[in-house]
Amino acid sequence: MKIENNKSRMIKDAIGKIALYVASSLSVMTLVIIIGFVFVKGLPGINFDFLTRQWQDKTTFVNVTLQNTEDTDLSDSYIPSIRAYVEHSEESFTIIKLKDGSSLEKAKNLKNETYEVKKKDMITKIDSTNVKDMSMEEFSEQMNSVASQGITRLKVTRPGGGIQPMLISTLYIILLSLAIAAPVGILSALYLTEYAKKGKILGVIQFAIQMLAGIPSIIYGLFGMLVFVQLLKMQYSILAGALTLSILLLPTIISTTSESLKAIPKGYRESSLGLGATKLQTNFRVVLPNALPGILVAIILSIGRIVGESAALIWTAGTIAQVPSALTGNTASAATLTTKLYQLLKEEGDVASACSIAVVIIVLIWILNLLSKWITKRFTVKE
Repeated sequence: MKIENNKSRMIKDAIGKIALYVASSLSVMTLVIIIGFVFVKGLPGINFDFLTRQWQDKTTFVNVTLQNTEDTDLSDSYIPSIRAYVEHSEESFTIIKLKDGSSLEKAKNLKNETYEVKKKDMITKIDSTNVKDMSMEEFSEQMNSVASQGITRLKVTRPGGGIQPMLISTLYIILLSLAIAAPVGILSALYLTEYAKKGKILGVIQFAIQMLAGIPSIIYGLFGMLVFVQLLKMQYSILAGALTLSILLLPTIISTTSESLKAIPKGYRESSLGLGATKLQTNFRVVLPNALPGILVAIILSIGRIVGESAALIWTAGTIAQVPSALTGNTASAATLTTKLYQLLKEEGDVASACSIAVVIIVLIWILNLLSKWITKRFTVKE
């Protein structure tokens, strides 16, 4: 009987190990396939221009004071009147290099504001003359001929195709959301842990927090659109998006902070109170500082949630690829990395660009996870 029982145990252990190996292999394989697909599709599209350019092409009319001077540079691509090297494309002439003192660096837009023409900007018109069908020689002659006028108007197009506005908007959303949610969440956790009396009311509050954590983010987006966008007339704006996300983040911050506060030994509190400190002083000078590792982890996890959120932001912050110049109003609407990714897939079917943005998001989340582990190791009190 003992031999049969041992064999039965061995068989069950073997089956259990095989099941564990199969489950682990499937999990790793799924992760590798997903990450591999995204990186294979998206990595070729990532470069410096992709990270630093605006999403849309920007066309500006600028007034330039041309320089009617002789230059010893005889390169075919060099235009003396603007002291710049250009490259001929099908519909424009692209600036590939500017010499010191180039008049393009001091160009003025139609509002008479300085608009510095930069490398890779494209000249598409000289006054009213379209340069589309010009050769390099004709372009150079045209520029030199109008140099005698002194000031000439050029139509300059700055190429887009970059995610700079979404990166900046994502950063704005992160800072605003945490500025609202972190203090409220930490203080709420402190109250629930250190001050609230156990009873039905506390139980209801804790149940409500658990319910908030389980609500789909699209519900938060609907609430934010109805309350912040329409009722409070914030319109689609980063402030409306940040307020919506701050509500979404509260359960995570409150729960994680509460667990960190509960982990602080009672002896710390008793020692502080025994030395004459008030309960408020004990909480802010002893309890919270010792709970700092857990609080920081909660904040970092919240940042990861913000970076990956799209449903709640589409209906509150908008999907316009621009850097917001205000907190509310027409100029405050902005797309984050995830909302732009969603828009590219749903409306344009641009899988390659969407995967490139996904690579950036994955790298950001990976960095946040590393930072979370480092903070935990760095600040955790060793017993």
